[in-house]
Amino acid sequence: MNLRTLHRLSAFLIAAFAAVHIANHLASLASISAHLRFMEVARALYRQPFVEGILLACVTFQCASGLWLVFAGWKQRRGTVAWVQAASGFYLALFLLIHVAAVMFGRAALGLDTNFFYAAAGIHVPPFQYFFVPYYFLAVVALFIHLGCAVYWSGPAAVRGRTLAVGVAAVGGAVVSLLLVLSLAGKIQPFEVPASYRSTYVRAGG
Repeated sequence: MNLRTLHRLSAFLIAAFAAVHIANHLASLASISAHLRFMEVARALYRQPFVEGILLACVTFQCASGLWLVFAGWKQRRGTVAWVQAASGFYLALFLLIHVAAVMFGRAALGLDTNFFYAAAGIHVPPFQYFFVPYYFLAVVALFIHLGCAVYWSGPAAVRGRTLAVGVAAVGGAVVSLLLVLSLAGKIQPFEVPASYRSTYVRAGG
């Protein structure tokens, strides 16, 4: 197997987890308690030490291999889709590195339950919302677009509609991402972020 094949295999596992993770956040559109109940069930599987270890290894490999593929193929890349795939993959790699590190730090160093409130806290403490709103929004859009590009390259070259996959993925990602950000911002289900989560940003903000 070459690096690109291993990258794709790793992507399947990460995409499966991402689907569960996004579904978990979409549950917050019904209520925060629905989100937390969903998370409790999902965690029973993905927080098993063996499963979590595999996921963390896949994320590490995916980011490293993805960044390598982006820079190694820089001069050979041709066409809009190829550049969109590279850009979305680059952003995803950076997001995963930051996001996973933040979650592990929250659990190990801060002793916090890295649940909905942990994800939402930064949006509710000015001026951090100016970072976290685009940070979350672009991550979900980039994920959908990157998957749309994968569909594009796997489809027969003669099929005209395969280009549509990238556009549909971008629009779908934007809609899902907007809903998730509005939910985290408390615009759909108003909520109060507990002080234990807000305090980290309050201290950081001086």
